[in-house]
Amino acid sequence: MVRLVLVGPPGAGKGTQAAVLSEHLAVPHISSGDLFRENIDNATPLGKEAKSYLDAGELVPDEVTNEMVRQRLKAADAAEGFLLDGFPRTTPQADVLNGILAENGMELSAVVQFEVPREELVRRLLERGRSDDTEDLIRRRLDVYDSETAPLLDYYRDKLITIDAFGPVEEVSSRALEALRTRT
Repeated sequence: MVRLVLVGPPGAGKGTQAAVLSEHLAVPHISSGDLFRENIDNATPLGKEAKSYLDAGELVPDEVTNEMVRQRLKAADAAEGFLLDGFPRTTPQADVLNGILAENGMELSAVVQFEVPREELVRRLLERGRSDDTEDLIRRRLDVYDSETAPLLDYYRDKLITIDAFGPVEEVSSRALEALRTRT
């Protein structure tokens, strides 16, 4: 039974690695972005609330995101483990996750950090070719990660596994699986 949180800056390959690890570990990949889309597409009460904020150009409050995660972790397929991608993003969200897990008699197995040199992240994100991915905006997003999400690394220091995420997808996956084998 493995319960993981994946962290890393934009462009580190979290989504790609989440899909690979989820398959290898036979646990659901729970992406915060997918949770939002599912709730909005299915017009759930939480989805309607999130959509009202998004339509107004505002950030969805943590309470809404936290509740989406709480409900998703109660699903039957998450009982035997899960892989969280995109949540928590901040230490207050990490506190909430700890509470959710405690309510369900669970705890995290590990927090996997995907580490990539900053200039490589910029290169990767520019290569995606998205119209909204200018170099200035990419660097700003990386700064936001550094200020808001990077503090999770200290918060989770006892459970942290750092993976060199520079290189081919298969090599990075292999490094991550080997590190998990020795730590969980």
